[in-house]
Amino acid sequence: MSKTTRATQTLDRLKIAYTTVSYDYDPNADRIGLQAAEAIGEEPKRVLKTLMAELDGKPICVVVPSDHEVSMKKLASAFGGKSAHMMKPADAERLTGYHVGGISPLGQKKLVPTAIEITALDEPYIFINGGQRGLQIRLVPADAKEALKAIAAPLIA
Repeated sequence: MSKTTRATQTLDRLKIAYTTVSYDYDPNADRIGLQAAEAIGEEPKRVLKTLMAELDGKPICVVVPSDHEVSMKKLASAFGGKSAHMMKPADAERLTGYHVGGISPLGQKKLVPTAIEITALDEPYIFINGGQRGLQIRLVPADAKEALKAIAAPLIA
């Protein structure tokens, strides 16, 4: 598995420090983020999942701890919108250029507004998807927020 992806290239270009961790991706896992956390031996609150949603018909990206669900009401509020819902997987793949299970908030084909769960910023480090199934990127939460140009908000249900 290559550890160079559009996500890692983005961090390299921004000169943001990170490390990568590979693991055995289970395509049959009920909750991919939780499977990743278990596989790399980390607390689920530190392994963030990347979800693609639509806010008032426009694409957005949301990054939350893998052991929580997104509140669509809080997500819409964070962006000052009316209504949010999850994007269909095929649409998320087309928009990001990544496959489901390997969608990174970094290096997506089209830059979209991004929100990160505010509690993740309290962690000493976090993991985000590295842009392919079975690859996680470990970095400082503030660096992730900066690289993503993300807003931080309470997003979990």
